[in-house]
Amino acid sequence: MRIGLGFDSHAFKEGVPLVIGGLKIDHPEGLAGHSDGDLLLHAITDALLGAVSAGDIGTFFPPTDPKWKGADSTLFLETAIEEVALAGYKIVNLDCVLIMHRPKIVPLAEKLRASVADLLGIDIKDVSLKGKTPEGLQQDGTAVAHVVVLLESIKLPGEHKKLAVHAEAPSDAEIDGVVGSLVRDSHDISALGRKVPAFDPGDDLT
Repeated sequence: MRIGLGFDSHAFKEGVPLVIGGLKIDHPEGLAGHSDGDLLLHAITDALLGAVSAGDIGTFFPPTDPKWKGADSTLFLETAIEEVALAGYKIVNLDCVLIMHRPKIVPLAEKLRASVADLLGIDIKDVSLKGKTPEGLQQDGTAVAHVVVLLESIKLPGEHKKLAVHAEAPSDAEIDGVVGSLVRDSHDISALGRKVPAFDPGDDLT
């Protein structure tokens, strides 16, 4: 199991669309950012990358690169999902917190959960989303997202283990015959090849 923590924040700005969790939301102000300002997807992306020690969103998509100006944040998320898969893990669940005065998150929560679940390819029941207001904090014009994600290693099929358990052990005579042939005959060991070690999901491939 591995855990990732993601965080992002953006200031509200007039004249740009509000995009959260891959959804366009009807609101007079959007979130300022180099890309589409989708702070929820940015926080999820960082959580996923962090869980497999792959760096952060800026490592893959630096804000100084004009190529990502106004980019759809689902592209960032897809890259993080690929990194998780390459490292041999899959998503178990994630817990998200959005902190902002407006718009109210509770009426949007189910649509946001469904959108995130669809983008991640997981069940909606594995996506938690909570809305909070920044009580006592000077964050009226800012939106903040916190995300925690849990990953587990991908289990490889165990059928080969079952076959090995039930396979008949070679007899002493068979073992002696094989050993004898190796001693008597000359063999080109280069023809034997070298087996690739079995993939270990615990390895950090990033």
